[in-house]
Amino acid sequence: MPLHNRSVRQDVRELGALVGEVLADQASTESFETVEALREAAIDYRNGELDSRKRLHSTFERIPPEEESVVARAFATYFELINLAEERERVRAVRESTQDKSLVDSLDRTVETLAEEGASEETVQSILEDVLIEPTFTAHPTEARRGTVKAKLRSIAGHLETLDERNLTDREKDRVWEQIDAEVTSLWGTRQVRNRPPEPQDEARNVQWYLENTLFDVVGEVYSEFESTIAEEYESIDLPKLFEFRSWAGSDRDGNPFVTVEVTDDTLSRQREVVIEKYRTALKRLSAVVSQDGDRYPTTDAFVASLEADKERFPRIVTEARERYPEEPYRQKLRLMRERLDRVGDVRPHGYETAEDLMEDLRIMNESLRTYGGREVSEAFIEPLRRQVSTFGFSLANLDLRDHRKNHTEAIADVLENEGIDYRSLEEDERVDLLTEAILQNDPIIDLEEPGELGDIAERVLDRFVALGEWQKEYGVPAIDTYCISMTDEPSHVLEVLFLADQVGVVSLPDHCGIDVAPLLETEYALNGAERIMGTLFENEAYSMAVDARGNTQEIMLGYSDSNKENGFLAANWDLYKNQKRLASITNEHDVTMRLFHGRGGSISRGGGPMNEAMLALPNETVTGQIKFTEQGEAIAEKYGSPRIAERELEQMLDAQVRARQNALEEPIEQVPDEWMDAMDTMAAAARQTYRNLLQRPGFVRYFEQATPITVIEDLNLGSRPASRSGERTVEDLRAIPWVFSWTQSRCILPGWYSIASGINAYLEDGGDIETLQNMYGEWAFFRTTLDNATQALARTEMEIAAEYAELADEDLREEFFPELKSEYEETVDIVLEIADRDRLLQREWLQESLDRRNPYVDPLNILQTHLLDQTHRTEAEERTLRLTVNGIAAGMKNTG
Repeated sequence: MPLHNRSVRQDVRELGALVGEVLADQASTESFETVEALREAAIDYRNGELDSRKRLHSTFERIPPEEESVVARAFATYFELINLAEERERVRAVRESTQDKSLVDSLDRTVETLAEEGASEETVQSILEDVLIEPTFTAHPTEARRGTVKAKLRSIAGHLETLDERNLTDREKDRVWEQIDAEVTSLWGTRQVRNRPPEPQDEARNVQWYLENTLFDVVGEVYSEFESTIAEEYESIDLPKLFEFRSWAGSDRDGNPFVTVEVTDDTLSRQREVVIEKYRTALKRLSAVVSQDGDRYPTTDAFVASLEADKERFPRIVTEARERYPEEPYRQKLRLMRERLDRVGDVRPHGYETAEDLMEDLRIMNESLRTYGGREVSEAFIEPLRRQVSTFGFSLANLDLRDHRKNHTEAIADVLENEGIDYRSLEEDERVDLLTEAILQNDPIIDLEEPGELGDIAERVLDRFVALGEWQKEYGVPAIDTYCISMTDEPSHVLEVLFLADQVGVVSLPDHCGIDVAPLLETEYALNGAERIMGTLFENEAYSMAVDARGNTQEIMLGYSDSNKENGFLAANWDLYKNQKRLASITNEHDVTMRLFHGRGGSISRGGGPMNEAMLALPNETVTGQIKFTEQGEAIAEKYGSPRIAERELEQMLDAQVRARQNALEEPIEQVPDEWMDAMDTMAAAARQTYRNLLQRPGFVRYFEQATPITVIEDLNLGSRPASRSGERTVEDLRAIPWVFSWTQSRCILPGWYSIASGINAYLEDGGDIETLQNMYGEWAFFRTTLDNATQALARTEMEIAAEYAELADEDLREEFFPELKSEYEETVDIVLEIADRDRLLQREWLQESLDRRNPYVDPLNILQTHLLDQTHRTEAEERTLRLTVNGIAAGMKNTG
């Protein structure tokens, strides 16, 4: 019996036709005909039936501005719906592959392999005990769609699922299509572009939606599936906690003055309310199931004792529970558990103090049911709930604080100046000595009640650290226990955060350290100075005590975005790889467990690409089992918007991390031939120089500004955080997200491939050979993954479209820069294909089909965008249309930054 009723082609065809019907109905027949003419012209050119895009240009030259807006909306709406069709196709593929057991990167196959290779139960248990996967959701502004639009799309996705997976009568199908028609009509009439920037609370709620509506339920299913899979080969494995979700939304202050103490407090409070209500609902549902007759089914002594303890806490409510549920002890207990949940964070006594207390009640009930005839109930209802409590605690997602290191330095300089200490004038080693001594002494240096006169920065920083102590008392230490320091360059930058935490009582050494201090290494100077920074810290008396108090684990964050923007794709990836190995050597030398935090973005140039492949390509010595990585913008919606896709994503992550940890145990230090390391050194050095020569050349910033829609993107209201750190128009100061977004819009995805060919050619000219590079590609996961990711950026690049944007630049700038970009692109395509020994860039058939399906429809939006950008004076309506083209191209490319 087939699992599905439809295909992606049918979905695309029927949804596309529906967009046309709505367009004709809501706009006009003339607008429909214009869109059709543009679509056909774009397809004809792609198919070779036209020798130029002149017909597209001439259409936009003759239609009025109001019709341009309709065109932009039509193509943008089309892509939003086609994205749903492709998401549905991915669900089909997962379900069908699961059914016929052909799913690649599956836990089933990994467990079978472990057993076939003779891995003992103790070994497998040890691997799983090491594994902890921490997706960390950020509020980085790479999501171009409004929340209202996303809600409508999710509703349409639900209707498509109904049509695809349920057997319906013709009348029922008609009703579903009526609902889809209504939703698409409503979508057409909905404002696509935000008229104000989202506030930090909006961003926090966006992250919360995925946690609450998708991941909360999916996590229990992933554990259940893995338990049944592993039990087929290993009967006595006890699955530990394998996932923990974290968030920066509402707590990341780096470059965002709008994230205040009040915003973080609101985020913590709201997330606790949400997760408590989820548990309350689950207990209510469980109460309908555990109606066992107490006269026929006994309970364990521990359960009886637990119920007696509740009687002392809530004598009145116990009486009510007994009256409502006579001789139904489990229902009585659940009523009292709900009461304790209601009192979490309440002034009334006897609420659960921690999530572990709730876990203990569930454990006791679980044990009693398993002992006396309720094993099936336990496995179906209580075990998934226990996994949820273990994963989400009372915080839903634990928050990380983050700020730029210069703000901590400024704050400390201000407060110490009031104590007669000139911190600003101290050398680095003097700062380290002063901070260390201050942390180790018993009495605080800062008078928190009267810290003296402070600047705005110092006041905000100090208020935050005071609030941190209060948050940990109110919500528990795990709710907000990591502090990330952007642009860390020196050991003192880490000690400054530890010092401030010590002053407010969050740290009290040697017994207690309430935070992981996580340096973010993202510049070439910081990455190459990793040994100096971390070695100094591990040998520091105060900091070594802090690490010991945190379970002898050090979290270190690596920045993919800024390192790429500074060095180019190839050099940045090589720097990250080498420095990960270096960090592993440093932590091993000091007997510290390292948890790498990968600051990955959604695009290839910012560390994007398949996460499971990236995990398997990490140097073995860095794979301790614990891994943390950012999830951003549209990648969150793509990965976690659909429950089935979210489940598949988590399973792939878990599968990859189990395999990576097994590999690391078998080969603790990855053996890479010196010849390959030398080749990468040569290629990376040349690629870095070529890349920097481009960016530092006079006129390049002006070319970038003229040949991409950067000025439009900066005003798009994508996020609450400014697009630039200081408001200056320099590549160095521009944030990585608008940098990548701008190139993506112009279809010249330079950050994902520029200077690769220059680097490889430098190696070949230096005596290297293509056979060595082919061996590296075939046998070295790092090199293969790096090139495979670059091929995605190359495949998405369209130099003919990029040439349209280049025409917007001054002639002298265009003649200087565009031929160079085009030449580097063409050389990179040729050399990558030769190394990979294939005749096309993309190996994944579905991805190639997706691009082939999309490209003819993205082209008209690009031409319209260049048409509008070329106008020196635009009306407000034309500005809105221009912003709408950005949304449409982002939807068509399925990528922003």
